[in-house]
Amino acid sequence: MTQKLTPSTVLLLLVPPLMWAGNAVVGRAVYHMVPPLTLNFLRWALAALLLLPMGYSIFRRGSGLWTNWRRYALLGLLGVGLYNSLQYLALHTSSPLNVTLVAASMPVWMLLIGRIFYGAAIHRTQIFGSVLSLVGVLIILAQGQWSQLRTLHFVAGDLLMIAATIFFAFYSWQLTLANDSQAIRRSWATLLLAQVVYGVVWSGAFAAVEWGVVGWDIDWGWGLGLALVFVAVGPAVIAFRCWGIGVQRVGPTTAGFFVNLTPLFAALLSLLMLGDRPRLYHAFAFGLIVFGIVLSGRNRG
Repeated sequence: MTQKLTPSTVLLLLVPPLMWAGNAVVGRAVYHMVPPLTLNFLRWALAALLLLPMGYSIFRRGSGLWTNWRRYALLGLLGVGLYNSLQYLALHTSSPLNVTLVAASMPVWMLLIGRIFYGAAIHRTQIFGSVLSLVGVLIILAQGQWSQLRTLHFVAGDLLMIAATIFFAFYSWQLTLANDSQAIRRSWATLLLAQVVYGVVWSGAFAAVEWGVVGWDIDWGWGLGLALVFVAVGPAVIAFRCWGIGVQRVGPTTAGFFVNLTPLFAALLSLLMLGDRPRLYHAFAFGLIVFGIVLSGRNRG
């Protein structure tokens, strides 16, 4: 049963877009220091170590981590393994602003996936809003030039980010299925760690494939170390904690609206840290996406 937005829930749902914007900027800043899939593995391995003192009870015999392993393996694959790996891959060929603007289409995928796979209702205003938002995403993919679409000349990172966003929409809907044992629900750390444990396994497998293809070439230093600490603590532990609570309170679709704040935070952080200046088509596309999401989220009688 979803609840109405309250000030506390709004504050909770403001944290993830801020953290994820920082994740995109930092991921872009260190892409030459560490391979993307390896970065994701190191990030979540460190996050698991941070969560371990608070959630170690899940490793006991008979815990839901083992008896309900399919649920947590799926959550770990969607939220930790696929979404984050694809995002870091996307940042090798796309800017943080582009990546976060494409991810701003997430509420659209929430609606579509919720309707097709989870039986959630969808209305005419939501369909119209979804179309507007998708047009905004197409503008980003075309970099403001429709000829890009006619020749299918897309930036690979933008396409990878679309796939990542779809996987995260599935992840968010899976969170609403209350299949967690009481022992795991008792603490936010145990619930998150149950997902992260399997997520580390998935991301480690992806990193192993990467090592076999491109090798293990990591430029260790203070810069990379600080980046790993940030992406493990902020975008991983803190953001996923707040996102999980927000989704459980108001549902995936309403929570997904807040993802549209990520490009604004990413634009500011990119300007401050990377010197990337947004272009006019970014503003136009973001306006379409926001307007579409506002229409999609209107109260229906």
